[in-house]
Amino acid sequence: MYKYILKRCAMLIPVILGVAFIVFLMLYVTPGDPARMVLGEQAPQADVDNLREEMGLNDPFLMQFGRYVYKAVIQGDIGRSYITKRPVWDELLAAFPVTLKLSALAMGIALLVGIPCGIVTAVKQYSIFDNIVTLFALIGISMPVFWLGLLLILLFTVKLAWLPPSGFDSVQAMIMPAATLGLQSVAIITRMTRSSMLEVVRQDYICTARAKGQKESVVIRKHALPNALVPVVTIAGIQFGILLGGAVLTEIIFSLPGLGRLMVSSIEMRDYPMVQGGVLFIALAFCLVNLGVDLLYAWLDPRIKSQYT
Repeated sequence: MYKYILKRCAMLIPVILGVAFIVFLMLYVTPGDPARMVLGEQAPQADVDNLREEMGLNDPFLMQFGRYVYKAVIQGDIGRSYITKRPVWDELLAAFPVTLKLSALAMGIALLVGIPCGIVTAVKQYSIFDNIVTLFALIGISMPVFWLGLLLILLFTVKLAWLPPSGFDSVQAMIMPAATLGLQSVAIITRMTRSSMLEVVRQDYICTARAKGQKESVVIRKHALPNALVPVVTIAGIQFGILLGGAVLTEIIFSLPGLGRLMVSSIEMRDYPMVQGGVLFIALAFCLVNLGVDLLYAWLDPRIKSQYT
């Protein structure tokens, strides 16, 4: 198991380097002068040229990228923000807890609602409950996040005055952002759980367990569910990684000081070090989530654990 973990951690290195190269290249060819952004539009051209030389912006692309990777790996320095002048790590670590809390709440809602609904709809296939849940799952997948957020604000804030329209410092303030971000994940996990359960309950070992006289609840809970959860865990891990990087619209709608909002403002102000650091941070978080999902497989299915060892 330890060798597998070390192997997977080693595989993260080329992934992160590839992401860093692509982002660095995209920002390199993007129109705009970072030195001009730092000094302002009214700064003399001589000052801009001197700052470009000081920042190393006149060097070839590969030299700039190599210097960036060297500082990031050896010194742990991924640059300073052009706008705030603070280290990028400090800005990211200050904004990430909000995004992590929002994504965790959204994923918690998705798992607590999606898995039970998927199990019931599979056991009660083609029932009225199955049709209703399938309809709502289709609506949840199809509805854009920004539209749902605006509808919730209109209903629970403007009409009913039950929940605050912004902020993330109380339980009431967390409800609408988490529900907005988690609705699509609820729909996806519900459909995946249903299809996985339908496949498992038709297996021979399920028929054998029923033939032995075990209760239906025991058959579902002990025999069918653990095997059906393996693809569900895969989807849940991918969805959690997507939530970490895709909470931009939700954070903007509800005015949350998270990582997504920080990235949008950095892109608008051409704060290149912040954009590069933010993308690398999200990519690393996504890779670590996938590693955790792979390790969770072994707990759910002993056959997979035997492959690890």
